[in-house]
Amino acid sequence: MRILVTGGAGFIGSTYVRALLSRAYGPAAHTVTVLDKLTYAGNRDNLPTGHRRLTFVRGDICDARLLAELLPGHEAAVHFAAESHVDRSIDGAADFVRTNVLGTQTLLEAAVDARVQRVVHVSTDEVYGSITTGSWTEEAPLLPNSPYAASKAGSDLIARAYRRTHGLDVSLTRCSNNYGPHQHPEKVIPRFVTNLLEGEPVPVYGDGRHRREWLHVEDHCRAVHLVLERGRAGEVYHIGGGDELSNLELTERLLDLCGADPSMIRHVPDRKGHDLRYALDDRKIRDELGYAPRHTLADGLARTVAWYRDNPEWWKAVRHRAPATGR
Repeated sequence: MRILVTGGAGFIGSTYVRALLSRAYGPAAHTVTVLDKLTYAGNRDNLPTGHRRLTFVRGDICDARLLAELLPGHEAAVHFAAESHVDRSIDGAADFVRTNVLGTQTLLEAAVDARVQRVVHVSTDEVYGSITTGSWTEEAPLLPNSPYAASKAGSDLIARAYRRTHGLDVSLTRCSNNYGPHQHPEKVIPRFVTNLLEGEPVPVYGDGRHRREWLHVEDHCRAVHLVLERGRAGEVYHIGGGDELSNLELTERLLDLCGADPSMIRHVPDRKGHDLRYALDDRKIRDELGYAPRHTLADGLARTVAWYRDNPEWWKAVRHRAPATGR
C-alpha cells in the first residue's frame, strides 16, 4: 500500500512511519510519503530518510496545490499533522485554527479529488473537555475548553462532514496522552526528564491534582494502523492507555527514575481553563479490532527516561531552540 503520512516528522507521526518501514505491523512492504512543514516540532532526524520506501516532502498541509499534486497514486492517508501544544494555543490560537481545521479540510478535499481509498484522521481526548468520574464513550458530546482542543474538535467535525457529504472512507481516532522516545521537550514527560537530567527543577501546574491517562506512542500507532486496516468508515475509535495518574503522581515517578527528590518540584500558577481530568472508554477498539496496549506504564516510563538519558544530542538540540512549558 502507498500511504501518505502528514506530520510524519513529528513525535507520533515519525513513530508510525518507522514502524511501517520496519514492517512492525506485518509483512506488507508499504511505501510511505511523509508530508511535513518542519515547524519547531518536526525533525527530519526522527526519520530514516535514506530508506528506499520513504519519500519526504517538506510542505504545508494547507497548500491545496501541493496536495493535488502529491495525493494521486496513494491508496491511503494517515493524518497526524497538527499544532498540538495547549499552552501555545492559549498564547496564539490562529495557527491552531489554520493548521488543524483548514489543514484537515484541505487534505480531505484533495483526498476526495484524488479518489484516495482510505483516510484515518488522528485526534485527541481533549475534544471532550473534562470529566469528573467515569470515562467518555465515542458518542460523548464535544465540549472543548482550550483553543487547541476546539481546533481539533473542528477538524473532527470536518472529517465527519466529508464522510457524510462526499462518501469519503474516513475513520477518526481519539487518544489519551502519549509518551515515549522522540517527544518534543515542551511536553510534560520529556520536559521534566530533561530538566532533571540538567539539574533543573520541574514546574507542576497548581496543586498537581489534574489527572490524565498515559499511552505509549508505539501502542497508539499500532492502534491507528489497526483502524487503517480494519476500522469502519465514519466511525470514531478511542485509543486509551488505561493508566491514570495525577500530574503530581507522574512527577513523583519521574523524580524516582531520574534519581531526584521532591525538593526539585516547583508549583507554578495553573494554566488558564485547565481541564481537571480526561478518561477514555476504549472497549470499542478492543472488541472490534482486537487492540490492547502492550506497554505497561512502569516499563514504558523507565524505557523513556533511559532513551532521553542515552540521547542527549537529540534533545539538547531540540530543547534549547524553543522555550516551552509543561502539558
